[in-house]
Amino acid sequence: MITVIDYGMGNLHSVCNALDAVRATYQVSQDPSALSAADGLILPGVGAFRDCMRNLKQAGLIEAIKEQAHAGKPLLGICLGMQVLFEKGYEVEESEGLGLLQGEVVRMQDPDVKIPHIGWNRLEHAQADAIVRAEEQPFVYYVHSFYAQKFLPQDLIAYSVYGQMKIPGYVRHGNVLGMQYHPEKSGRDGLRMLARFVALCEGKEATR
Repeated sequence: MITVIDYGMGNLHSVCNALDAVRATYQVSQDPSALSAADGLILPGVGAFRDCMRNLKQAGLIEAIKEQAHAGKPLLGICLGMQVLFEKGYEVEESEGLGLLQGEVVRMQDPDVKIPHIGWNRLEHAQADAIVRAEEQPFVYYVHSFYAQKFLPQDLIAYSVYGQMKIPGYVRHGNVLGMQYHPEKSGRDGLRMLARFVALCEGKEATR
């Protein structure tokens, strides 16, 4: 069972449609006890870093998420959900993140490209991983104006080049995974990644 964490800012409809497409068993909940009962967690998000952390705090979810992640439960953050996995963000104002990944989230700056970054980009591989495999060349869909910096180099699995910027697309530190792009909106490639995450949560080897 996957728990999709509902804190009032996630694109839950698209994520749930994608999980239906890969035949995952899941629930949507903002109850901290639902996190402990799950095999894996998905933290989606659309909006501002500060508001996300405020909503998680008000729902009593911050410590529950940290506890489950520290216990080794697979956790996937998507877009804003990935950003708040880091230690700090600067959207609206400086805000503390969950601190499950080292690094900070800053505004994208490049006069030669449009920001926000909206559209499809190829993922380039930094190292091998079971979720986003090095032999594949997926295209993924981004919608964001902020990106992660000062992260651990060994946590970067795949990235996209946008203008002069190297966008961390997929990061992973053990059981904590983050996708800056939207796998649920990234067609067949994105569904394949979600199916593999579900298999990870179920303790199975992904078959596709």
